[in-house]
Amino acid sequence: MSPTQNRVNGADEVYMKPSTRLRKLISQDGVCVQAPGVYDGICARIAIEQGFEYQSGAMTTAARLGKADLAFASLNDFALNAQMIANIDPRVPLIADADTGFGSPPNIARMVQMYDQCGVAGFHIEDQVANKRCGHLEGKQLVDMETWKSRIRACVLGREAIYGHSDIVIIARTDALAVEGFESALNRLLEARDCGADMAFLEAIETEEQIKHAVQALAPMPLMINCVSLGKTPWFPPKKLAELGLAIYPGAAGKTVIHAIRRSYKLLLEKGEDDAATMGLEPRGFFDVMGLQKEMEIDRLAGGNAFGHMA
Repeated sequence: MSPTQNRVNGADEVYMKPSTRLRKLISQDGVCVQAPGVYDGICARIAIEQGFEYQSGAMTTAARLGKADLAFASLNDFALNAQMIANIDPRVPLIADADTGFGSPPNIARMVQMYDQCGVAGFHIEDQVANKRCGHLEGKQLVDMETWKSRIRACVLGREAIYGHSDIVIIARTDALAVEGFESALNRLLEARDCGADMAFLEAIETEEQIKHAVQALAPMPLMINCVSLGKTPWFPPKKLAELGLAIYPGAAGKTVIHAIRRSYKLLLEKGEDDAATMGLEPRGFFDVMGLQKEMEIDRLAGGNAFGHMA
């Protein structure tokens, strides 16, 4: 058996670090990578079927703490969740939210190292004050330019300090559009690029013209857009986003789940019926989605017979 053969999946495969794969994907011209939002193991498993995933800070805060996106979640909350998600399938790139970096430059450098150890392929860090909020809410406040640049430099220094080299992707996010206007937001991204950021993230972008202007001004640095339905950013179909490097959809799972669970619980309490039963997912089918087949194959290859009756 060759060193690159995956015995469980039964195929020869040369491993590429998720961060390296992410870099290759976002460097392609005319291709926009779409990353659905994930926040737990269930939606991560489903996102992996599509080959990409984005750990939303807002949805992680909601799922782990039952709180709104108002800086309640700590670095440990984010990193532990990212470690679980990234290692379900270490080949699939995970982009993670890093909020404002969780402290001073040394704390930010530590965050980068923790994320790299967790298997995160790339992360975005923003220029809001520490008491931040979702980019599609009102009342955001920004740090000054020098503090913003120090955050990006700390990310670069944290990456450079990782033993054995790391190419984790640093994504600079600015919320300046809603606070100071488009030109100020663009200037903050240009400064971040000069400080070593790999990708730009202009939060709460409002028009297709702003996207085109930003892409041209930042080139060859790729641009990421945050697609939030019913938020400040219009909903752009994929063909309109071809010039971008990356589009994230943080609420694709979380908001859908709210509607689905409400409907399911209402039907259960009012009529005693299981809404999921009409869609036909038996217990075995659910666990197959959660990786049951892989665990059964490991048991078989090891000479066990714990699942023989389930084959």
